[in-house]
Amino acid sequence: MDNKYQRYERQLLLKEIGIAGQDALLQAKVLVIGAGGLGCPALQYLAAAGVGKIGIVDGDTVALNNLHRQVLYGTHHIGQNKATIAAGVLQQLNTDITIVAYPQRLTNSNALEIMAAFDLVIDATDNFSTRYLINDACVLLGKPLVYGAVSQFEAQVAIFNCKGNNHYRPVNYRDLFPEPPQNNALLNCAEAGVLGVLPGIAGCMQASEAIKLIVGMGQPLINSLLTYNALTNQLYQFGLTPHTEAWIAAPADATAFLQMDYDWFCAANASQTFEIDTDRFNNLLHHPSVTIIDVREPGEIPVIETFEHLQIPLAQLPSRASSLTGDILITFCQSGARSSKAAQQLFDTFGTTRTIYSLRGGITNWQKPK
Repeated sequence: MDNKYQRYERQLLLKEIGIAGQDALLQAKVLVIGAGGLGCPALQYLAAAGVGKIGIVDGDTVALNNLHRQVLYGTHHIGQNKATIAAGVLQQLNTDITIVAYPQRLTNSNALEIMAAFDLVIDATDNFSTRYLINDACVLLGKPLVYGAVSQFEAQVAIFNCKGNNHYRPVNYRDLFPEPPQNNALLNCAEAGVLGVLPGIAGCMQASEAIKLIVGMGQPLINSLLTYNALTNQLYQFGLTPHTEAWIAAPADATAFLQMDYDWFCAANASQTFEIDTDRFNNLLHHPSVTIIDVREPGEIPVIETFEHLQIPLAQLPSRASSLTGDILITFCQSGARSSKAAQQLFDTFGTTRTIYSLRGGITNWQKPK
């Protein structure tokens, strides 16, 4: 047997794969976004199967509480970037393929460029804002999307943006969730916990679905959602159809995509305000459409003279809210507690017609030496 194929001898024996299927895998380019609980097993089995080019996007670093489920890493990797470490480990697993690490957070500004270089995308993330971002980018680029999610003992896997055997347009993530779930309706692993083996199972399912799409075998979960309960071993598969309102908030083109604020979209639609960190605050300080509001009482220190803002104590905000101008309203206080309440009041007044933020940690944190 040719050395090119010797590594894959056992799967070459499958008539559904054979030489032609293996060649398809070796020529395929798959992007995995998220190198955590779902991404680790998906990456390992894609690399082992011989996917020719694998991209890994993750700006996070390895932490001790990751290791019970993120099995690519060891304790000596704590504090290091996940994408970089994963790429190194996987390259040792299969030296015949190309692995590209993107040690950064996926954002509007880099998503289209990164994803354009790949045939298929695997969403192995754990938050709604990134899932909507990935979905919308895949729709704009025409890329199939293998979705996965886990919480506690339950997992979901689906394939979006693929034409099925019916007359419907391809179903995407917005058809499953036309609006972000209400606050606390669906919790991520950090909030609800997760059985360590569950993302391993779901991530392997995602890898399996990707391989089926690449090779063209079996019945991939196109326009279908598979759910699995690890406690009961119950499996359910649901057919998905396009939702009539799924496109209301979706960006229509690349320009709209670049302007979309997914963090705010998810926070606002979940009836909660969204906090921004000091870096984002600094980036918005001199934006022409921003109004910044100090909701502290007069005389509180530190006195801020380095940027323009309004002084409206929290108690007075409801009566003065209607006079505020600006498409983006940012509140701040000493520690972030009052400004969060103020932002919620503004959201209750304006809803989604304004973008509303609260400065996380307050002005005291903002003034700390960097």
